[in-house]
Amino acid sequence: MTVKAHMVSPVDMVAYLLAGAPTGTTVEAIVARLTAQDPIPVFHKIALRDIAAGETIHRGGWSIGRATQDIPTGGHVHTHNLVSAYSTSKDTQ
Repeated sequence: MTVKAHMVSPVDMVAYLLAGAPTGTTVEAIVARLTAQDPIPVFHKIALRDIAAGETIHRGGWSIGRATQDIPTGGHVHTHNLVSAYSTSKDTQ
């Protein structure tokens, strides 16, 4: 099974899945073909490359937040490992 992922720019660090992907599913984005390292629900983000804890995550040329832990290529990117750029300062501490 192959799931498509949507990117805005070829330099995006994450892509949105267009269908849910169980662990081990092949995910195809414009610039990469990778394997889901976690179960990822539809419309959630997948890491297109390794992302280090503390690194700012970009999509479409904009910061969407900061990684709170290391995220491997193919990892699920969501509120469990990302502090949103749209959070209040209280949420980011």
